[in-house]
Amino acid sequence: MLDLRVIVPGDLRDAVLGVLRRQVGVAHILVHRGAAIDPDGDEISAVIARESANDVIKELKALDAQHRGAITLTVLDTVLSSTAHEAEDRAEGDPADALVWDELITRTREESTLSVTFLMFLTLACLLAAIGVVTDSMVTVVGAMVLGPEFGPLAALSVAITQRRGELARRALVALLVGFPIAMAITALLTLAGEAVGWLSLDTVRKVHEVDFIFQVGPVSFVVALLAGAAGMLSLVSAKSSALVGVFISVTTVPAAGFAAVAAVLGDWDVAAKSAAQLGVNLVGIVVAGVLVLVLRPRGNPIPRAAQT
Repeated sequence: MLDLRVIVPGDLRDAVLGVLRRQVGVAHILVHRGAAIDPDGDEISAVIARESANDVIKELKALDAQHRGAITLTVLDTVLSSTAHEAEDRAEGDPADALVWDELITRTREESTLSVTFLMFLTLACLLAAIGVVTDSMVTVVGAMVLGPEFGPLAALSVAITQRRGELARRALVALLVGFPIAMAITALLTLAGEAVGWLSLDTVRKVHEVDFIFQVGPVSFVVALLAGAAGMLSLVSAKSSALVGVFISVTTVPAAGFAAVAAVLGDWDVAAKSAAQLGVNLVGIVVAGVLVLVLRPRGNPIPRAAQT
């Protein structure tokens, strides 16, 4: 279940209470009159079922509560209340299947920002992948897969396409189109340094056996990307983040980027091209799968674009 908190001016108090009382999946409504300072007004809270969240938020936005005050949602891990459980039972659907659009949009927006932290994680993942390649170490490559932060922008792009949100799509594309070239360029520079001191050579790339799957691109690569992307999006919409680790290990986005940079610097252009193709296939497959999951799965009432602002 979710903890809903609404801060609104006093003149919206009755309208907000009316919304909460009309929804079957709402319990434990609290009103703190005059508790809010900015804006000057009231704090209203309630426990709501995930299945009812989209309808509740839609009606609150129709009151302009998000502009005149604030609407926040917090996931409740443990709720010991017969009244709350009865409200959840009355709500249509199952909590595990409930897609809360505002929650998903907020999460993907935060994870798709081109920040210094994002660039550092992506660069470290590419460097780790490069080391895994030149040492032919499967364990190191898997570590790079888990470390890579690229699924956030890919998920955001899927959400943006489904909900037709241009700003979110631009944010995700900037993170991907700027982040990967920077990470690959730094990997290439360090590869040049390694070649200059004699640590790396063309034979290093051609002797790879354990991790040669990185540049073996084909139809299976796209299928794996589709399955991993679908699993990743399901883990996001159902708030089961533990499944994301399996998603990261399934796809070869970061390893392909790192291998492409290493192979290009060392002069194996065939492997570099195949690794770049693997990267593209995985990125496209994950986004396509994310869109399909959002379009095809039962998700209650979608949020109209006018209500999302």
